[in-house]
Amino acid sequence: AILAEEATSLGIKPMPCGIMVEIPAVAVMAEVFAEEADFFSIGTNDLTQYTLAMDRGHPKLAPKVDALNPGLLRLIAQTVEGARKHGRFTGVCGGIAGDAQAVPILVGLGVDELSVSLPAIPTIKAQVRRLSHAECQNLAQRALKCRTGDEVRALLPEI
Repeated sequence: AILAEEATSLGIKPMPCGIMVEIPAVAVMAEVFAEEADFFSIGTNDLTQYTLAMDRGHPKLAPKVDALNPGLLRLIAQTVEGARKHGRFTGVCGGIAGDAQAVPILVGLGVDELSVSLPAIPTIKAQVRRLSHAECQNLAQRALKCRTGDEVRALLPEI
């Protein structure tokens, strides 16, 4: 409402307003938030940390923070589904977006955009162009049924 009010006062069109999905509660409530937000950006580094209740900065816990944990993948899927019910766009940022092994799963889950570091753009872009959407969807559905990140990795082709 504030953005719309400011746009009106400036005489410009309102700009899209999205939200970051960085805690499990937002992912679980994505369909509700999609009624108001124009898009979602899933911050996978924070979402992974909060989903697994592990501090990614802690020297002993950081190695156990696993972005391919099926619980996290299910939250990403739930976010995409909630967004789609209202015609909303979902992007993913954070380490998993530039992880070549994770990209086919993210594509299969229906993620619309991957936000990656500048040096990774050509590699990830070329990879996405080679992927079969149907195969990615199948892979994603199998990954969602896994119990551990290691089981998810066992499904992935070597990159």
